[in-house]
Amino acid sequence: MSFFDPEQEDKLKEECGVFGIYNPDGSAAAPSIYYGLSALQHRGQEACGIAVCNTNGPKGNITWHKDMGLVSEVFHEESLDSLKGNIGIGHVRYSTTGASTVENAQPLVLNYLKGTLALAHNGNITNASELRQSLQEGGAIFRSTTDSEVIACDIARERTHTSCVEDAILQTARKLKGGYALVIISPRKLIGVRDPLGLKPLCLGKRGDSYILASESCALTAVDAEFVRDILPGEIVTITENGIKSDSRLIEESKAAHIPHAHCIFEYIYFARLDSTMDNVNIYDARIRAGKALAASYPVEADLVTGVPDSGLAAAMGYAQACGLPFALAFHKNSYVGRTFIKPTQKERESAVHLKLSVLSSVVKGKRLVLIDDSIVRGTTMASLIRMLKDAGATEVHVRISSPPFLFPCYYGTDVPSNDQLIASSHTAAEICASIGADSLGYMKLEDLKQMTGDLPLCKACFDSHYPV
Repeated sequence: MSFFDPEQEDKLKEECGVFGIYNPDGSAAAPSIYYGLSALQHRGQEACGIAVCNTNGPKGNITWHKDMGLVSEVFHEESLDSLKGNIGIGHVRYSTTGASTVENAQPLVLNYLKGTLALAHNGNITNASELRQSLQEGGAIFRSTTDSEVIACDIARERTHTSCVEDAILQTARKLKGGYALVIISPRKLIGVRDPLGLKPLCLGKRGDSYILASESCALTAVDAEFVRDILPGEIVTITENGIKSDSRLIEESKAAHIPHAHCIFEYIYFARLDSTMDNVNIYDARIRAGKALAASYPVEADLVTGVPDSGLAAAMGYAQACGLPFALAFHKNSYVGRTFIKPTQKERESAVHLKLSVLSSVVKGKRLVLIDDSIVRGTTMASLIRMLKDAGATEVHVRISSPPFLFPCYYGTDVPSNDQLIASSHTAAEICASIGADSLGYMKLEDLKQMTGDLPLCKACFDSHYPV
């Protein structure tokens, strides 16, 4: 069964979102995880799951529930009531490594020589095949095709000759290459790990005596928790009944090896929710600044500025503010279309775009428009939107994109298509402009990305091929 969202078909997709909580007062973790995952649903819509444990119960008492679908589809009152435990983790998935099957849904739960372990992972491990082979040669048997299971199995193997699970996690993290954010529960501990590059986000929150780990701060807000700080690149945090403890050994080793930080630029351009703050950068403000940078680089005579819902709206507001043009909504988004359970033809895909978005004709008729979006991947959706605007009476449509052109694949957990599906890899901006039917086209300049995120060190490999690993 394949899931298709017409608005998302021509967008990049993130791998997933993770959430973990420890309630030392013994209260149920599952309801908070449910709400946290709901707030992270934008990071993955294919599958989701929750695993919990009672820290006051017998060791090895991890229970879980996971399946294909949205959080609201997979979990109901009965399934949440069955998850008894005050410590737990959750996951929403979009697959980049491993097929879209229930076997690959997370969290992954292992029973091994030293006990039990549950793990949820956001990111992509570039040396997963090498690690998998080594584990298989040692007798490991895999039930899924994900790199996440490679991480979990390696931790289990390392745990057989370390004094605690944190040391096993450190030994495994030393081997991993790529981007990852992990939340892990053993029977008495909640542990969070962030890759030394800082490619994947992870933050810490607090609600009363409870500690929370999440991919984005918006998930903390959803459970009425206070944002404490971002987990540092390379940091391992352990939360127990005694509070929180930070392990900086991987940080120090990364510094000694001169490993730079490289935060994924697309979190700020597109992936993160508008109400999140990530590594001290407010996402909404960053996108407003992106729009202002576009206006400075690509001004045009027009009547109004609009954006593609929802991802282009904040940058469109920034563009309008900078150039003194009015901002208006040109599209109505139908939020109740849902996902179709077919693999669509191109014609069906184009029809689905019309189903998801409709033009407000009274807004655009007779107007010269600046249309802002965060990216052009294949170009198919943008071409459909421009046709819709012109059919509704827009006299000109000038497209501005708040990211540079995609030219190279991503290996760290972002689903960038192969080069033959990236329109910018084989066409000039002028050719793309003609192909999509725009009156002009301007991409964010690579050097202007700093205006979005300040001095934050970035991974921009999908734009410039400078891979941090």
